[in-house]
Amino acid sequence: MPLDTGRIAELDMATEHGGEAILSQASAPTLQSGPDIGQALKMLREARGLSLEDVAETTRVRRAYLGAIEDLRLDALPSRPFTIGYIRAYAEALGQSGEAAVERFKSDEPVLEEPLRAPVGVLRDSDPRIAAIIAAVLLVVAAIIVWNIAQRAMSSSGPQPPAAADVGAIPALQPGQTGPVALGAPLPPPMESTTPDLYETPGLALAGEDGAGDLDKAAVAAVQADGALAANARVLVPTFQAKGQVYGGAGTSLVTLQALKAGSLVVRGADGSVYFARQMAAGEAYRAPQVVGLSVDVSEPRNFQVFVAGQSRGLLPAPQASVAELAY
Repeated sequence: MPLDTGRIAELDMATEHGGEAILSQASAPTLQSGPDIGQALKMLREARGLSLEDVAETTRVRRAYLGAIEDLRLDALPSRPFTIGYIRAYAEALGQSGEAAVERFKSDEPVLEEPLRAPVGVLRDSDPRIAAIIAAVLLVVAAIIVWNIAQRAMSSSGPQPPAAADVGAIPALQPGQTGPVALGAPLPPPMESTTPDLYETPGLALAGEDGAGDLDKAAVAAVQADGALAANARVLVPTFQAKGQVYGGAGTSLVTLQALKAGSLVVRGADGSVYFARQMAAGEAYRAPQVVGLSVDVSEPRNFQVFVAGQSRGLLPAPQASVAELAY
């Protein structure tokens, strides 16, 4: 009687297929597969039949960054916080736990105390004010250097102070020594102590030694017995001629003083009161009133001509004179 083997065949087939399922489940990659999280993510991607471009399109992460994560080339990745975010997005795109992938990464790559790097591809914009400040400082330093050089050049090219004459050393007195000591020649005076040239009044040389100028020296030298200067017809006009402002009394005046050159004239009374005082210009005249005790006081008698009743009496004889004496 033949044996019924149908069930055994089915059992063998079920066992065979079940074993393949068990084997396939046992060989399926997980986040703990491979030597690191990068290889685990790569195995999961390849098991799903996805390319890096597919994952990059899903996660919006650059393909180069995904490849660097699979190879764990951290130097090609941005700073650690960005890398952790990319790994989380990569795992979730493959249907895995993002937090578990991050924990595996942290265990594979522990935190190192290093400063965060700037994201790859991001340029650091420097503050333009820093360059302007540096340029201004350099400009100020250059100006100071140029000014110092110019000052030294001017001081070196200027006149040097006069050197003192070499008079030799003065012998020192010995204890108990008496008598004269020979001294050297005197030193020249310093530059600032030199005496300036004498000031010469313009036109003074034309006035001559006596200051009369255009007066005839012979007429000035002729002196009468009473001390009055004799009039010279060639120099002094014989009669009074008004050549400028006439001050003082009117027709009742006998004595008139006319300035040949500029000079001061003061007329005083008998009690010393001032009747008239003025700096007379050349050609101006003063008519003295007929008052008893009047006297005249001038700065320079040779600058004034005396007229009595309109007729010339010569030059004023003295700086101070009585009007009554001038009339006679």
